[in-house]
Amino acid sequence: MSPQQGTAPVSVRWVGGPDGHLELLDQTRLPGEVAWVECRDVPTVIEAIRSLRVRGAPAIGVAGGYGVVIAAAEARQRNLPPREALTHLLAAAEEIAAARPTAVNLRWAVERVLREVGLSAAVGEAPLPATDLDAALLRAAREIHDEDKRLCTAIGRYGADLLPDGDILTHCNTGALATGGDGTALAVVTTAWADGRRFRVWADETRPLFQGARLTAWELVQRGIPVTVLCDSAAAHLLATGRIGCCIVGADRITAGGDTANKIGTYGLAVLAAAHGVPFYVAAPSSTFDLSIVDGTEIPIEHRGAAEVTSPWGRAIAPPEAEAFNPAFDVTPARLIRGIITERGVIAPVTQAEVARVLGRR
Repeated sequence: MSPQQGTAPVSVRWVGGPDGHLELLDQTRLPGEVAWVECRDVPTVIEAIRSLRVRGAPAIGVAGGYGVVIAAAEARQRNLPPREALTHLLAAAEEIAAARPTAVNLRWAVERVLREVGLSAAVGEAPLPATDLDAALLRAAREIHDEDKRLCTAIGRYGADLLPDGDILTHCNTGALATGGDGTALAVVTTAWADGRRFRVWADETRPLFQGARLTAWELVQRGIPVTVLCDSAAAHLLATGRIGCCIVGADRITAGGDTANKIGTYGLAVLAAAHGVPFYVAAPSSTFDLSIVDGTEIPIEHRGAAEVTSPWGRAIAPPEAEAFNPAFDVTPARLIRGIITERGVIAPVTQAEVARVLGRR
């Protein structure tokens, strides 16, 4: 069933206790069909992440955390001896963490769930009995999920107070579908709307997988917020009309210096916004920051299959002899970003010193 108009959709949910399972709203079937994927084993979780049935850095982090719970349940169901069970759990956790390399939240969440119960790749034996371990892992995964809901609310509040007048241009999907809560950049939009601000949201299609057209527009329609979809290549013309007050996007990884990896096309939009004097904002939780690197050139960029470009939805639009260039992300330099909206406040100007000041030591 679709959510009632005015409410946020749910993208990730856990059903039951430690013996339960993960359910993911299948975003590859939106907007035409609202369907859920049941994940009862680790391969299904990994396939859902890789195939973008669940997507958005915070959402795949939440899904990855629950995936660790499923890995522990697998070991128990197979009646593996303690050492073999631990080996299985840690190997499965690494597979989940590596399912998509650019979004830092996925590995962060998996490692946090393990760390919460005293586990790491270097641990030789489980510190708790199997049943206690399963329950502890589930508590840790739920804590990440609940925390993300709170972070989304805080990001929405900080960002809504920052938004200038005018319409809003966004790229890809940064709403409830991409998080465990109300969204990041889209939470800013929905919070401002709830405050009584009125505007139109312009959503880039976001090729090649059309997350803006399929997902962002769907979410905004569910929330009763006016939305217009445009081809990615129409953004420059739209910005030249003067009706856009700001651009706001999400992020999959942010360096200590503020360079930001996000869905392919974000960098180009930031360049266009700068050329037209339009503020360009990024909204993301502190878990999206990778403080181990400063320069965005160090961020690993996922490259996806050619068929997404040459044969979208299974229909060939290019000759079979043609090759495809299909990076899933690009990196926007900090100098093009007016501010980064986090749950801890707004980072502006976007510099290494200001990132450190707002986030503090982690």
